[in-house]
Amino acid sequence: MPGTGYAVRLSKGHENRLSVWSKLCFAIGGAPYQITGSALGFFLQIYLLDVAQLDPFYASVILFVGRAWDAITDPTVGFLVSRSRWTGIGRMMPWILFSTPFAVLTYFLIWYVPPFEQGKVIWYLIFYCLFQSMQTCFHVPYSALTMFISNDQKERDSATAYRMMVEVLGTVLGTAIQGQIVGGSSGCPTESDVININSTSINNMSVVTLDETKQAYMIASGVICIIYVVCAAVLFVGVKEKKESMKKRSQLLTFRQGLWLVMSYGPYIKLVIGFLFTSLAFMLLEGNFALFINYALGHRSHFQNILLVIMLSGALSIPLWQWFLTKFGKKTAVYFGMTWAIPFMILIISIKSNLIISYLISVAAGVSVAAAFLLPWSMLPDVVDDFRVRNPDIHGHEALFYSFYVFFIKFASGISLGVSTLSMKFAGYVTGACSQPEAVALTLKVLVSPVPVCLIVVGLLILRTYPIDEERRQGNRKLLQEMLDSEADSESETSALGSNA
Repeated sequence: MPGTGYAVRLSKGHENRLSVWSKLCFAIGGAPYQITGSALGFFLQIYLLDVAQLDPFYASVILFVGRAWDAITDPTVGFLVSRSRWTGIGRMMPWILFSTPFAVLTYFLIWYVPPFEQGKVIWYLIFYCLFQSMQTCFHVPYSALTMFISNDQKERDSATAYRMMVEVLGTVLGTAIQGQIVGGSSGCPTESDVININSTSINNMSVVTLDETKQAYMIASGVICIIYVVCAAVLFVGVKEKKESMKKRSQLLTFRQGLWLVMSYGPYIKLVIGFLFTSLAFMLLEGNFALFINYALGHRSHFQNILLVIMLSGALSIPLWQWFLTKFGKKTAVYFGMTWAIPFMILIISIKSNLIISYLISVAAGVSVAAAFLLPWSMLPDVVDDFRVRNPDIHGHEALFYSFYVFFIKFASGISLGVSTLSMKFAGYVTGACSQPEAVALTLKVLVSPVPVCLIVVGLLILRTYPIDEERRQGNRKLLQEMLDSEADSESETSALGSNA
């Protein structure tokens, strides 16, 4: 019955198209991860050192163990998600909903300074790890949800562009909330404050300001927690998860089988390792930039504004990169996007500290930040589609591809944060001090320029071997559409036979 098959394919085509509202709601669901991530990425290190006043060694342990634990939970949650059964609200959505209240509570407690010294390290380690676990239970299903909002590759790419735009805005929001609320509560006086004030007065002022700074961090975390809940609610209300047909689910795999399935797929490994190096470069920059602005550039009263400029520039650049990758291809966009940052990384440490130049460099650097956000998540669905074409009998394991990618990125993040903070200890960082030794400034310059530049170069060399170019991607798209059409014909014939019987 060709007419019936055509009608079903036409109906499927309309079903696969996403409304602007659905794309926007889906995109808003990605904001909590980036809002909390930017706040933690830019401010947690300096918070542990200067507000909680932990020794740099213990701070490095917290940062590394927390991120390493986070990395381990990703494939575990991905495996559990892949084995989840369909419910009345979907397969991914229950994970997102039930993890939200626990994520909010643990996030708030990270920014609370307990009223005791003994056990303070354990406090931060426990709540940091718990938050990362709850965040993983939200983010892994959310990332995999990309494959279940539509079967059309163009619609998924469009939804991903919406998502990246909102996520970069999320980093802007996280940086703005944390930076603007906390930035005005510095425990260090400026030069004008020092004039005609004796050292005793300065010490008293610093003690008072430290308490105010603690309160400012809690207010900022409370605001972010409210936004987290609102975004999760919008995602739930505005996005409908599409149920897979009974034919599409293959038998459940063990964890070892799932691991082998993912790690033995060449294009995926090349993509992950390439972006592992480039992501590590930007993580080093993110994790150390607040300290770099304070102690190497000396712009203490402007650091939150400089961070905000970077994120705003990145948010405004997302449409540019979406147009660029559509026009010239995703691999070309990767080369241009990542290399754009290199001259500015070199320039920021090569010239004498100047506030105006620092702002201009921040605007330019934000363009590369946008590319670093958009491109990995735009290319990962292409790998999943490529795997589907070459393994048509294996379905339902998309969460594994996303979770293992996040695992490697987060593990790299843990290494970068741990090594960075440990480097501060070796350089002689003085906890709570308003000025630092020259060795600290030199170490920060190395961590935000030469090391990230080398990592970007290595990552781009690996990505040159990534085999999915535009021709192969378009070919996969046609093959997947043919597979969907075949399924539609099969379903229509089955329903026709059922009605005749």
